[in-house]
Amino acid sequence: MNLDIQDICVSSDSSLRDALLQIDRCGTGFLAVVSTGGHLEGVITDGDIRRALLRGVGLDTPIPEVMNERCFSLPVTATDVQINKAMSDRIAFIPLVDADRRVVDYAALSRHRKFPVAEPVFHGNELNYVQECIRTGWISSQGRFVTLFERLLADFHGIDHALAVSNCTIALHLALISLGIGEGDEVIVPDFTFGASANAVVHAKATPVLVDVDPLSWTMDLEEVKRAISPRTKAIMPVHIYGHACDMGPLMEIADRKGLYIIEDCAESLGGRYRGVLLGTFGHAACFSFFGNKTITTGEGGMILFRDSAVMERARMLRDHGMRPNRRYWHVEPGYNYRLTNLQAAVGVAQMERIDQILGQKMAVFDAYQEALAGVSGVTRPNVAEWAAPVCWLYTVLVEPGHLSRDELSQRLLAKGVDSRPVFLPMHEMPAFKNARTVRDYPVTTHLAAHGLSLPSYAHLTTRDIHAITSSISDLVSVRKMVMDATALQVGK
Repeated sequence: MNLDIQDICVSSDSSLRDALLQIDRCGTGFLAVVSTGGHLEGVITDGDIRRALLRGVGLDTPIPEVMNERCFSLPVTATDVQINKAMSDRIAFIPLVDADRRVVDYAALSRHRKFPVAEPVFHGNELNYVQECIRTGWISSQGRFVTLFERLLADFHGIDHALAVSNCTIALHLALISLGIGEGDEVIVPDFTFGASANAVVHAKATPVLVDVDPLSWTMDLEEVKRAISPRTKAIMPVHIYGHACDMGPLMEIADRKGLYIIEDCAESLGGRYRGVLLGTFGHAACFSFFGNKTITTGEGGMILFRDSAVMERARMLRDHGMRPNRRYWHVEPGYNYRLTNLQAAVGVAQMERIDQILGQKMAVFDAYQEALAGVSGVTRPNVAEWAAPVCWLYTVLVEPGHLSRDELSQRLLAKGVDSRPVFLPMHEMPAFKNARTVRDYPVTTHLAAHGLSLPSYAHLTTRDIHAITSSISDLVSVRKMVMDATALQVGK
């Protein structure tokens, strides 16, 4: 939302109702009160209006009776250092005035403090290990960090076989074809996921079969999975969405009974658990992402965990151009270049050295949000199923109809310096998957796609940061509620 100076100024001869409506329109939470000539007379905030209404002051009251006349301002020539020094939890908005005290600009925390949705944390040996790669010349897919990264992730999960690849989409594709899944086969995939899950199935020349998700966990609905199984079904791909586990116990029973492969999409769930057991340890294969917004990152990158050593060796051969490992340049079958570089793996090793700390920080973020958003009208916090111990990849809420829409809240948060992102769209609506087999309707996925919003969730968010973000949400919802109440009162008259 781009704001002009006129957007955050209100005339001193206006009413509280006018100010409230303008605050709702611009979403900043504050206005500069100016005279006819644009001279600064005071400041009014949504909090000032809320407190006035609680005292019984009417909305037709002139703004000067409520505004803060002794507001803090700075000359428009003030430096960033001066502005940042003046900012505090108490002063979040500073009118910037010319020599005649006309408001010509403003400073706000939203302009000086930004909260991205995700941000990597490099507080360990990342730089040291990358420099080692450069000093030694081992920068491509050969080098000690690739095998060390594989071993660290395998050991973390208590699995013998791990294979590093260049991203998680490739991991999913390689897992599928290494298990022999291809043309004529079907793979059951949740409708609520990122497109890479279904993309990998299509690239394996199999058919994605889309099923709706459970409204509690947002992971695949197991009753829908049962209905979707056909004679062509070869595998099920549970996606542990936003770090929350799928109900793996009953799902494994379904797969075992039908003789189906399980390929876990753990792109968002490194460190998450199902009934105390780490995700990625249930399936015949499990695929992880190390994209820049993931719990740990290598910039781009992925990993596959395998249960079976023979499948692992086939995947390794296909990853390296289809060459036989013990005979150089001898291509057994057409393969791929799906390798991770030593430079990327070096970053991954440094990240894995701090994995317990990072996971602890991520869950502290989740807990802080859960507490801060309790009771905020119109915002539904994520559920945690009794079988799950999630990892907070992205803290994601539902913005329910009634006050602000999801997209309105997102736009207004951005005006306050808080980035957010809508959740994934339904796979069954995508042109790319028009040949997927669909099963009945998708009411849960459709609802989630319309109302889901992910908030800043990086590991080094502090409790103070989360308070600032959630206070912005609460204030924006409160302002809209006051506007709706005021409108209803006016109509009632």
